[in-house]
Amino acid sequence: MKIAIQGIEGCFHQIAANKFFNREVEVLCCVNFHELVNKVTTQQECDLGIMAIENSIAGSILQNYKLLQQSNLKIIGEVYLPIVQNLIVIPGTKIEDIEEIHSHPMAIYQCSEFLSKLKNIKVIETEDTAASVKRIKDNNWGKKAAISSELSASIYGMEILTSSIETNKANYTRFLILSKNEIEEVKDTNKASLYFSVENTKGSLAKVLELITKNDINLTKLQSFPIVGSSWQYYFHSDLEYSAYSNFNNLILQLNNHTTKVKILGNYKKGIK
Repeated sequence: MKIAIQGIEGCFHQIAANKFFNREVEVLCCVNFHELVNKVTTQQECDLGIMAIENSIAGSILQNYKLLQQSNLKIIGEVYLPIVQNLIVIPGTKIEDIEEIHSHPMAIYQCSEFLSKLKNIKVIETEDTAASVKRIKDNNWGKKAAISSELSASIYGMEILTSSIETNKANYTRFLILSKNEIEEVKDTNKASLYFSVENTKGSLAKVLELITKNDINLTKLQSFPIVGSSWQYYFHSDLEYSAYSNFNNLILQLNNHTTKVKILGNYKKGIK
């Protein structure tokens, strides 16, 4: 089985995939999330994909919610990964040697407290954490460092100068497992993701929320997005947890009478936080 990831080997997507499947998986590295979705949709060179969707500090990755909504992919699982960031250098480099630190903007944000204590060091935003490590290694840049995972340091033969530099130690990213086909044993699931839209009238959204509660379903996320071409009209992404699939099925039947559109993105087993 080959899993499509965004980034290169050593990135957090690869670590999350290994955690979900409980083994080291073969990965197909994609330049961006658009390529990832396309590879999974067409099943070119891969069987499934894994995509980050939100972080406990930085919040939702909005572009990925939109990619999901526009695709016909199904969510078949999720995994929560603790994000541990490290300052990684060419072996032998000392902190006083560093002139630049390279990493993805989100990683930089997650390590803002550590970075604020460093003087006269320029912080450079890059496209990927692991790619920053590889680039420094390939160019033998002794005066540059990267913020990335322990796995990336191991893969590219680099040294962790300072470990666990993230500001908040309760730093988790949620990843979704994506497939062209829905999960087979849907009745064994306990979580679902869907999006819906309602009429722009008084109480229309409140009615949907009422139905969710009446069916003994826990709404764990509600995110609004503008409907392109319809000013001030929105659709809503929702994550729902349930103890019985029949409750979810009943909800969907009821929503058909109280929404203008509803689309199930997938039923799956909720991840352990």
